[in-house]
Amino acid sequence: MVKQYDLVVIGAGTAAMTAAMRVRAAGKQVAVVDFRPFGGTCALRGCDPKKMLIGGAEAVDHVRRMHDKGIAGDVNILWPALMAFKRTFTDPVPDKMQQRYQDKNIDTFHGKARFTGTNTLLVGDTILEAKHILLASGAEPAKLNIPGEEYLIDNEDFLALETLPGRIVCVGGGYIAAEFSHLAARAGAKVTVLQHGERMLKEFDADLVGWLMASFSVLGIDVHTKTSVERIEKVGNGYRVFSSSEGKKSMVEADLVVHAAGRAPDYAALDLDAAGVDVKKGKIQLNEYLQSVSNPAVYAAGDAARMGPPLTPVSSHDAKVVAGNILNGNQLKPNYTGVPSVAFTIPPIASVGLNEEQAHKRGIKFKVKSQKASDWFTARQAAEPVYGFKVLVEETNDRVLGAHLVGPHADEVINVFAFAIRYGHTAQDLKDTMFAYPTGASDIGYMV
Repeated sequence: MVKQYDLVVIGAGTAAMTAAMRVRAAGKQVAVVDFRPFGGTCALRGCDPKKMLIGGAEAVDHVRRMHDKGIAGDVNILWPALMAFKRTFTDPVPDKMQQRYQDKNIDTFHGKARFTGTNTLLVGDTILEAKHILLASGAEPAKLNIPGEEYLIDNEDFLALETLPGRIVCVGGGYIAAEFSHLAARAGAKVTVLQHGERMLKEFDADLVGWLMASFSVLGIDVHTKTSVERIEKVGNGYRVFSSSEGKKSMVEADLVVHAAGRAPDYAALDLDAAGVDVKKGKIQLNEYLQSVSNPAVYAAGDAARMGPPLTPVSSHDAKVVAGNILNGNQLKPNYTGVPSVAFTIPPIASVGLNEEQAHKRGIKFKVKSQKASDWFTARQAAEPVYGFKVLVEETNDRVLGAHLVGPHADEVINVFAFAIRYGHTAQDLKDTMFAYPTGASDIGYMV
């Protein structure tokens, strides 16, 4: 069977929904293909379910911090009940997404798509011909190429655990390791992090990460940096994780080993060679319009494109760009200025814009205001000892270049800085703004 479309989208997450709806609204014939339940990583296997679980950990943590400050009694995380709460959100998502597509007369296909030509895909026994094809298939855990790699679980598996094991090892030290270790430790697990690099959370400012590491210590999370995992062995119902650090060998026993060493697009099943889509160093070669340089019928968005930060808002932004270019010809280019990033540790750490090294490389003259602000009201009110900031402002025009925050409300306050950076507002603009008081945002005027 052969079916023809103006656009076929591979993937059913944020980028897919955004692009498919916009192109369909223009009267075009659209189909969406995914071998997984519709909804994508963020809604089903990442941001949203993780934040729901973190919400429980935040509640417990706040109560514990307020112990002997007017709050009495003990609280604990009941993992199965917390997981059941998470499922009240995730379980309905696939059917809702499917229905949204059907309501707009967008065809849906469940299965793995494989290119058979520049404009053709095979899904099961159905051939899809399309004027345009959008790759919005997300990313998968990066290959580590170590013995025993098959014993690692990924973020999807972790977020579906019915019970939480007592001993957990995270291989890697990025977002997943930081967030999951904070959650698991507060739920009673003993967590070890094995990070190859010199520090955790390399995407964030080193000074602020240093301040945040105090919260890891309080939780008893055992962090080993400059450590390379060499192999994983299964022993009975558990595992042994072998590693080396600066010539010293070591072994950690675990009940669960989590892949936290980054994600990358997995193009293998797509057979991009059959479509004539060039890939170099694991990345599709795209032009400035998010279009394949070797096959103009193919576009990519989000994690599959790897042009902007690997964040859900970027996927949506990319999809809007691609939809506009498909409908009106290549005119739109992605703009990644002022995209904020947050790791939902407790407290959270957030960043937007340039860091000091990046600003120096661009030859920009700037001033930095930085302070560990544990004695400020925002921190004291929450009984949270970790609170601080670093803000970069350009000297010549007073524009905000970058902001780096850690502590209570950092995940919300960073959005104000993101707005300022994206639209060219100055430090004086922020000082002149009257924020509600006392709130996390009311500290902004003192940060710039």
